[in-house]
Amino acid sequence: MKEFETKKQEMWQQIVRKAGRMLELIGDKSPHVAGQDGKYDDMRLDWWTSGFWPGILWLVYDMTGEDRYREAAWSWDERLSELWLAPNSYDHDVGFQFLPTAVMKHKLTGDADAARRALLAAGFMAGRFNTAGKFIRAWNGDMHGWSIIDTMMNLTLLFWASEESGDPRFAQIAQQHADTVVRHFVRPDGSVHHIIRFDPETGEALEAIGGQGFAPDSAWSRGAAWALYGLTNAYRYTGRPDYLAAAQRVAHFFIAHLPEDYVPYWDFRAEAVPEEGGILRDSSAGAIAASGLLELADALGGIRGRGYLDAAKRMLHSLYTDYSTWTNPEHEAILLHGTGHKPVSQNVDVSLIYGDYFFVEAFSKLNGWKHRIF
Repeated sequence: MKEFETKKQEMWQQIVRKAGRMLELIGDKSPHVAGQDGKYDDMRLDWWTSGFWPGILWLVYDMTGEDRYREAAWSWDERLSELWLAPNSYDHDVGFQFLPTAVMKHKLTGDADAARRALLAAGFMAGRFNTAGKFIRAWNGDMHGWSIIDTMMNLTLLFWASEESGDPRFAQIAQQHADTVVRHFVRPDGSVHHIIRFDPETGEALEAIGGQGFAPDSAWSRGAAWALYGLTNAYRYTGRPDYLAAAQRVAHFFIAHLPEDYVPYWDFRAEAVPEEGGILRDSSAGAIAASGLLELADALGGIRGRGYLDAAKRMLHSLYTDYSTWTNPEHEAILLHGTGHKPVSQNVDVSLIYGDYFFVEAFSKLNGWKHRIF
């Protein structure tokens, strides 16, 4: 990967140029998906992806110091917080919404109101904790006992809240949920369940559900990416070796099942569909996993972390060279060929804003970014 090392700063400058064009094109939309026309949609503000676009803006501001990114990102945590007193659909994903907005804003500017908004979100998330099953409830409605692997990435909001407030209860809840993930979600081979349904009264684990994966016993790649990154974060906050071991187990499975170009299939156990050219990829899973592998490499250091670092660089190099929109300046996204929810044929072979965010985040880390949000 010598070529990557010599060009990573040049690659970063390309990302910055693209971010500037995205700012002109996207403005204050709340994007989630860009289809074949290259135009991001504009989702409601309580949708789970609403934090990623302002997160990109804050990242680029922190790396460049250009005020236009700061100005565009500034009010997002206020906009999201206004919904607390209105009908909304906030759920376990408030970490995805308030970490890249309120927490990032507080870390970069010291804004006290941003910290208060993030603490309010952390309190809401902590309130979703089921004491019988020791898990954070995922969705709303009648799914009282449903927990999903994505929540691992949201736990950072709780760890941060304990550090910020001095109240250990947030981190205690985060650790109990992480314990449940290690016990029930991560399989012995390192593959990961997407959904576990618990009895909300007794806490008993009842069944695994395929969710966005190919099947209940398959290996949804984005779920694995959430797991390896989230477990590494839990290790960073707690120093617990069982979290590190679980993160490594997931990482080993993930890397071992990558295709030749290191961009993951949407599910590592999916069946090939000839009409689709085989098994579709998910560029967002690659970006998330790459950023998580950089954290894992840093946590281990030296020769122990080198394999994870090399895998992350290979993924990012492929995403940069073969899955990006550099030749189309009017395209509002960075990455192509993301897979949102394949089992219901929703958002297939599209651009996904969270893929863009974690791609920018990973390249920021490789170019010296020191702050950590997730």
